[in-house]
Amino acid sequence: MATWGFTVVAIDAPGHGDRTRTTEDEQARADLRQAQAAGDAGLFKSVSLRYTASLAERAVPEWQATLDALQELSEIGAKAPIGYGGGVSLGTAIGVPLTAIEPRSTAAIFGGGFFVHEALIEAAARFTVPIQFLLPWDEEHVVRQSALALFDAFASEEKTRATIAPSVGSASTTSSSPGILARPVLP
Repeated sequence: MATWGFTVVAIDAPGHGDRTRTTEDEQARADLRQAQAAGDAGLFKSVSLRYTASLAERAVPEWQATLDALQELSEIGAKAPIGYGGGVSLGTAIGVPLTAIEPRSTAAIFGGGFFVHEALIEAAARFTVPIQFLLPWDEEHVVRQSALALFDAFASEEKTRATIAPSVGSASTTSSSPGILARPVLP
């Protein structure tokens, strides 16, 4: 990425990777395993919603501190454009509230693949930056209607949804701005 002029940073979400897990992290993991083993979709959704909201509350300030530190580096600087490219589920659960409040954000890539809660819908309604939204269509663990509701809630004038259908090996896009996928997101 540096070859093309991009600086990239990744941090593990709280309680993920090599990071220390809190009692809340351990309990949520146990509750999710129990719900999945029991086939209890309602409990799985409830725990997922509660836990991802908690993770976002902890991760957003960490991401802001990371951006602050990066922009203090002379090779990056305060004027460097900021784009967020999270993941299909937890990365989006963290990235939507981050991008909604972070004035340095210039673009974002999110993905559907989790349960959407009202706070995410409200955050998406505040968006002004271009977004691309990836939606796995045939994935059994993706709540399609929930992900579509989140995409629809984004207030960005430039937004693209890439629908990925892995079972047939194809993808299609829906865009509010022709060319958003091709244009560089730089000032």
